[in-house]
Amino acid sequence: MDFLIATLLFSSFLAFAYVIIISGRRNSRLPPGPFPLPVIGNLLCLGDKPHHSLATLSKRYGPLMSLKLGSRTTVVVSSPDIAKKFFQKHDHFFSSRSIPDSVRVVDHEKYSIVFLPAEDQWRKLRKICKEYIFSVQRLDANELLRRKKVEELLDHVSGCCTNQKDVNIGGIAFTTTLNVLSNVMFSMDLAQYDSVSSTEFKDTVRALMEVIGKPSISDFFPILKPFDPQGFVRQGNAYGKKILSIFDTVINQRLQTRSSSSLKETNNDVLDLLLNLNQKNEVRFTQNDMGHLFFDLFIAGTDTTSSTLEWVMTELIRNPEKLETARLEVIKIMKNKKDIVQESDISQLPYLQAVIKETLRLHPPVPFLVPHQAICDTEIHGYMVPKNAQVLCNVWAMGRDSKFWSCPETFLPERFLEVKIDYKGQDFEFIPFGAGRRICPGLNLAHRMLHIMLGSLILKFDWKLGGNISAQDIDMDERFGFTLQKSAPLKAIPLRM
Repeated sequence: MDFLIATLLFSSFLAFAYVIIISGRRNSRLPPGPFPLPVIGNLLCLGDKPHHSLATLSKRYGPLMSLKLGSRTTVVVSSPDIAKKFFQKHDHFFSSRSIPDSVRVVDHEKYSIVFLPAEDQWRKLRKICKEYIFSVQRLDANELLRRKKVEELLDHVSGCCTNQKDVNIGGIAFTTTLNVLSNVMFSMDLAQYDSVSSTEFKDTVRALMEVIGKPSISDFFPILKPFDPQGFVRQGNAYGKKILSIFDTVINQRLQTRSSSSLKETNNDVLDLLLNLNQKNEVRFTQNDMGHLFFDLFIAGTDTTSSTLEWVMTELIRNPEKLETARLEVIKIMKNKKDIVQESDISQLPYLQAVIKETLRLHPPVPFLVPHQAICDTEIHGYMVPKNAQVLCNVWAMGRDSKFWSCPETFLPERFLEVKIDYKGQDFEFIPFGAGRRICPGLNLAHRMLHIMLGSLILKFDWKLGGNISAQDIDMDERFGFTLQKSAPLKAIPLRM
């Protein structure tokens, strides 16, 4: 509501400047779209849930649609065949990023693997991620670490079970994922489940994600960028500096330790690997570069994984027969085992995989993916997508399109048992992690974490809602932001199996 009021006030303020603009005239080569109002264009079409609003508009104007959002031309993609043209056939032409003003905190856009253009610096960061963080070899090497963190998760839930205490599912998933990442990167925990003092980093990350996810009026009217009218850049800078200062402290402590003559061995974590890389002078990679890379990895890796696990547990609690089917499958595989679900078990758990796929179909973590930007005029489907146009791929709408999915609003994991569709970027009706050269580099880590956390939680515990709330009364409302969160956190009481 505040954003709508700000938009209306600003449109009134700028009305006098709309002297030479010819109302209603559209570039005839643009994709079809709704009639733009003077100054504000189609901003009022967005509403508080733009993924819903644009899905509805695409039914009228088609799966390739253009809007005028303030002064910015935006193209919305809502079908697999058109998405394939953008992110496979013409991937290079749409490999740049549209950068929200709220991302320009601590100059992050100048160093970010997420928002840098697909040029030399981006390729260097991508190579580092591929070789030193997300390669199969590195992931395999860290499997015991991930298992240990999931065991700690189960210990925490077991304590809640003993005390009949409800569990914030998204919160425990966030802490687990955060500590997996921080141990891979720094060989240390950054959070604990019941420690108020250790929640600082977690709270700061979530606060920053909330700021980044809010629509900024300066994104639509760049003339306002220097004024930061909603204070998002100011807030984001405060959170961003806090996060970077934590990373700087960790890096400086490691440098001091490494300089000690008594040091006999290294931690062999990502930080050591990057510092070794820097010492070899093979790649110029400064401490500032490291801080911003960690910034991306922690921000992107924690919130998306934890929100997905929260949605999948919500869907299973609402569909107890699906939960029981998934649990029985895990029990069968884990027969005579007292261990938690291991990563080697994932391939033998097709229904569990289907449950996660179905959740990602209904609740993609980033409903528009990270916005792309055209680097030149490009013809798509007979229309012209102009240079610098923002490109939004509405994967939320694609996942609920009845042309591609039967009973699209219904939670049916079984649909993925009948077809070979995966989220690795080749099946364009299902690309929750993106596709092409800008596909999420942490996809394989998210895949492993989601399956072992979910499999272990349903193997060891049954789940009930507190306060006499029925499963069908669970609040399924969404809070739109950079990631698609539940409006009301899922809290459930664990029961030992």
